[in-house]
Amino acid sequence: MNAQLRALLTIARYTALEAVRTRYIWLVLALVAGGMAVAAFTGDLAITETAQTQAAITASLLRFAAVLLVVLFVTTSVSREISDKSVELMLSLPLPRSGYYLGKLAGYTLVAALSAVPLFALLVFLAPGPGAVIWGLSLVLELVLMATVGLLFAFAFNQVTTAVLVSVLFYLLGRSIAAIQLMAHGPFSDQGQLSQRVMTGFVDTLAYLLPDLDRFSRSSWLLYSYDAVSQLSPLVLQTVIYLLLLSGVALFDLHRRNF
Repeated sequence: MNAQLRALLTIARYTALEAVRTRYIWLVLALVAGGMAVAAFTGDLAITETAQTQAAITASLLRFAAVLLVVLFVTTSVSREISDKSVELMLSLPLPRSGYYLGKLAGYTLVAALSAVPLFALLVFLAPGPGAVIWGLSLVLELVLMATVGLLFAFAFNQVTTAVLVSVLFYLLGRSIAAIQLMAHGPFSDQGQLSQRVMTGFVDTLAYLLPDLDRFSRSSWLLYSYDAVSQLSPLVLQTVIYLLLLSGVALFDLHRRNF
């Protein structure tokens, strides 16, 4: 095996093991326990369609909490390595910066994918069926994408607070940009005014640049039957495209910086 490939896999392995050392896995299990509590609470409140209400509300809360947990793990991990000079040590070895980045990305991707497994198991228990399988696989793609976003902003800003805030803003914009764009083109917007046209153009540009995260991990999949291939195929394509774009930006920033 090539020496650089071995080094890349070693970085990925120790990055993933960090989730065990920092007790990240316990936070994921605590999130599952919180999801069970939310499901029990919403089940007591619902008058009709108890199972559907439990699954929809629990899935929505777990999705956002899982994204936040993955982003926090990635940003704090990178920030800690920058603070204790581990990044400088790694970059002093005969390994290109792209190899270091890809190793970190592979490790965080593995952590993000495994984080979705217990959440997927809970949703299968609450709403058994093909919809839960689609939701779980889509959550894996969403968490992997957000781990890449967190890694990019962690290197770009070097501060946990800023990196987390920008990552969460990116996620919220990606989730809501379709609705914002719809309002910008709605019947109540006066496109005759220059300011409105500028604002609409800005929103359209954002919608073009941002991933359409509103299509990922939809709670409605838990309630109705869908064709898994037709639902997941565009999400896989979108994830691959943005992984390449975000990685390109991160590598450009990593190569131009002096640690």
